[in-house]
Amino acid sequence: MKYTIKDFKKDFPDDNTCLNYLLKKIYGEHPVCPKCGKSSFHKVNNRKCYACAWCGQQIHPTANTIFHKSETKLTDWFFAIYLMSQSKNGVSAKELERHIGCTYKTAWRMANRIRSLMTQDSTKLKGTIEADETYIGGRIKNPHKKFKNKTAVMGMVSRKGEVRSMKISDAQTHILLGNLKDNVQIGSRLITDDNHGYRKADKLGLTHDIIKHSRKQYVKGDIYTNTIEGFWSQMKRSIDGTYHLVSPKYLQSYVDEFVYQYNQRKSLLPVFQDLLYRACYKPDLTGQRIVVFEKIPVA
Repeated sequence: MKYTIKDFKKDFPDDNTCLNYLLKKIYGEHPVCPKCGKSSFHKVNNRKCYACAWCGQQIHPTANTIFHKSETKLTDWFFAIYLMSQSKNGVSAKELERHIGCTYKTAWRMANRIRSLMTQDSTKLKGTIEADETYIGGRIKNPHKKFKNKTAVMGMVSRKGEVRSMKISDAQTHILLGNLKDNVQIGSRLITDDNHGYRKADKLGLTHDIIKHSRKQYVKGDIYTNTIEGFWSQMKRSIDGTYHLVSPKYLQSYVDEFVYQYNQRKSLLPVFQDLLYRACYKPDLTGQRIVVFEKIPVA
């Protein structure tokens, strides 16, 4: 289902509309005052909150969301979410800076918080699973040390299904098998290359097939790792072309972004609407999203 810029401008023309959207999603169509039990709120001028018409109790729809304590207009926030939802190659902070007309620091913070909504699902993969690892970043000064200064990333994908991926400290056996145990359902079929790190995968209750890349073997019937390698290809092109350089400290958030975009490719719900839903119900970077009430004097 497509969600165009015309739809966005129609649905969210100003800050009050954006705030009202958050109010209804978080507190329901008819918010009830926790103090007096009445259901009559009005918007407080020049503030991102609503006050009870009877006792003055305030509710803050942006409290402990990604918009918490942000001076940036909600329309700019929503537009940034829209831009990041539309591009499978990612949107850099410099591009957000140009579109929104803010500082680079603000744009980077916005992009980082929006990516915090794209955390990976904890549901285990099942069926036929391809697993592989790749290396991101770093400069190759010595051709004999190909992966020096690079960061290892492991990925698992269910054919015609979802993908899971995570930054790892090293492609050692206990790390690879530990991630397989956490993300793949027992009884699934696992396909990998001939990396020795996967040689004990059958002890996890998985049927293990190997394609021998070291012998220039890439497809043997339905034994191949082309699906996960296709994901790596998309992610690497996007990082190189859009972000250019990603530090190991923040690499996982970028990996989460590409995993999220991949897993949403067949969703009937527009990605923009799914991200708005997550913005209302997922915890902020600072902790759990809670409802904040504040009392003000009643004139």
